[in-house]
Amino acid sequence: MPGVWQQPLPGIYSEHSEAELRVRIGDAKAKLKGRLVILGHHYQQDGIIEFADFRGDSFELSRRAAEQKGIEYVVFCGVHFMAESADVLTDEDVKVILPDLGAGCSMADMASLDQTEECWAQLEQACGGQRVVPITYVNSSAAIKAFVGKHGGAVCTSSNCRNVLEWALQQGSGERVQGSGKPKVLFLPDQHLGRNTAYGMGWPLESMVLWDPTRQMGGNMEEEVVRAQFVLWKGHCSVHGLFRPEHVDEVRVKWPKMKVIVHPECNWEVVQKADMAGSTAYIVKTVEAAAAGSEWAIATEVHLVNRLRQEHPEQKIIVLSECQCLCTTMYRIDLPHLCWVMENLVAGHVVNQIKVDSETRKWATVALQRMLEIKGTGAVVTREPVGGATKG
Repeated sequence: MPGVWQQPLPGIYSEHSEAELRVRIGDAKAKLKGRLVILGHHYQQDGIIEFADFRGDSFELSRRAAEQKGIEYVVFCGVHFMAESADVLTDEDVKVILPDLGAGCSMADMASLDQTEECWAQLEQACGGQRVVPITYVNSSAAIKAFVGKHGGAVCTSSNCRNVLEWALQQGSGERVQGSGKPKVLFLPDQHLGRNTAYGMGWPLESMVLWDPTRQMGGNMEEEVVRAQFVLWKGHCSVHGLFRPEHVDEVRVKWPKMKVIVHPECNWEVVQKADMAGSTAYIVKTVEAAAAGSEWAIATEVHLVNRLRQEHPEQKIIVLSECQCLCTTMYRIDLPHLCWVMENLVAGHVVNQIKVDSETRKWATVALQRMLEIKGTGAVVTREPVGGATKG
């Protein structure tokens, strides 16, 4: 997120009590009724979710924003790449606002456009006779989405990653993709989602190589890259990476009847030990549909786990690890920042607008549209866990 800086928050907003901030935000929201939609990501604090018109995962929320008619502003209580996606999908005259510009995503920041272009050049040179289809997880910058769009690839979510990978392996779009023969997939930026999904599709770990963008040929021998079916970018989620296989083992000993459900951004060993793995939406819907008395150890961001526990007291719900599995950048979105941007809108001032340039917007839209056109990905939420089946 280079060149993006949060200006200092006016001191008055830090002086207000939580109760005062809630009143002021509520007043501002009432004055902006019909002109504004507030989006709250599942990982947000409860105080922020209280004011959200919609809550959900990143792409679902962007779709929700695009569906709204006649609005002028979208306040996205999430992180930077999410606000970019909302700007890409909404009408050009809709202004998308991120309450704190410091709310980034470490995973998205692990793949820069320069690094991706260098990787692509090396792959083209090494794999000249092989088609390479780039796929990027929605947790990536608009610039990476645009790169993928230009080179015949598509975006995926954690819900539809399998469908998109199957499409890529069949042929991809065939547009502006070099080479021929059986396609190879370049998967950005989360190695774990790529590995877990490909393995669940029946591909062995030996068919995958890890691409370290700081090293020549990603740190691999050229022949290894040529042989590989999947080139996985060396990126990860700093939250889901905190869950370890031993955490699953500890739950099995302490609560033998408890089911372990994990996000596919967790590492491969954790997913293999879990009973189920699936997207944020899958986790939420699984708990919502579960019978009273069900027991769950959930490996995802702690705010969501705590909210599920509060909303389903009839079930036993814990976070898989006792470590603070907190998305610290998401946590930057707080009541003072939300109040500040809202009151500025009431006064006619737009602060912290996220604007994607027209060329990037064009090609990012192509990549997103391809995803929506791939069979099985039109619905934002699927009921399928990673690999298409549960274990245990």
